[in-house]
Amino acid sequence: MLRNRAALVLLTALAPAVWGSTYFVTTEFLPPDRPLLAGVLRALPAGILLVLLTRQLPKGSWWWKALVLGTLNIGVFFALLFVAAYRLPGGVAATVGSVQPLLVAGLAAGLLGQRLTLRTVLAAVTGIAGVALLVLRADARLDALGVAAALGGAVVMATGVVLSKRWVSPAPLLATTGWQLVAGGLLLTPVALLVEGPPPSSFTGENLLGYGYLTLIGAAVAYALWFRGIKALSPTEVTFLGLLSPLVATVLGWALLGQQLTPLQLLGGVLALGAVALAQLRPRGASAARAVTGPAPAEAPADVPAAPAAAPARPGQGAVTERAGRGRP
Repeated sequence: MLRNRAALVLLTALAPAVWGSTYFVTTEFLPPDRPLLAGVLRALPAGILLVLLTRQLPKGSWWWKALVLGTLNIGVFFALLFVAAYRLPGGVAATVGSVQPLLVAGLAAGLLGQRLTLRTVLAAVTGIAGVALLVLRADARLDALGVAAALGGAVVMATGVVLSKRWVSPAPLLATTGWQLVAGGLLLTPVALLVEGPPPSSFTGENLLGYGYLTLIGAAVAYALWFRGIKALSPTEVTFLGLLSPLVATVLGWALLGQQLTPLQLLGGVLALGAVALAQLRPRGASAARAVTGPAPAEAPADVPAAPAAAPARPGQGAVTERAGRGRP
């Protein structure tokens, strides 16, 4: 059981680790000043590919649920990220965004009925401090609109994570992931055209390689792993893994771009990793109690008839359905 859970956590952690490479790929392979185009080409082709592979469209209430989740996890999140990136130094945007685990924990308490523990709050504060030491610079300037956009991005992503746990899709994981990517990509397309204009008339080989990486690895694979983690773990456990993104981005900048690491940045990295590890710990006896009482029932999709009452769960039967406070995307 513990080995299976550890493997699941590690697989889910691959998603924010991949997203941490986005900065390197964007600066080294993509055309400059085209972040919204990158968002569209990252989400829409990947979503279409997954829909074609699964050959399954939403049914019933999942037409609007997929639109809402795609808007939150991809479309609006990418747009707010674009505003924050242009109006704030990257360190400020990342530090503001690191409040997401605390937001997820609060939303999970309100929408999923999960208890907000002191350990979660301490881990969230430690994570914020770690990211701040890792990426924040002393000469960083603040911009009210940029800070609002970064905070808004954290709010919509946190809401998307919790709703992704609350709404259980009857479709396969890849199909649900594809619906959200298509919805987010379609929402971003007119925004990208309005703000950045039409795409360049031609792309270099490096551009195509970069966009291909973002589409296949950064979206199709990473979001499938992310949503799989949301389904099987708690929102808190998943969203704290998002702290790995600025950590991976910093390590890649040091290893591949020759950027320097200060002792404070190293301390920040240790604090961020400590927050991630602390969030994965479970209270003693939780597994035993769950084995006796059985798992909490998950919400049935609105368009699937309720199943008849089942016999009491055997000890240890069922998967964990709780989720307490990226988390995207």
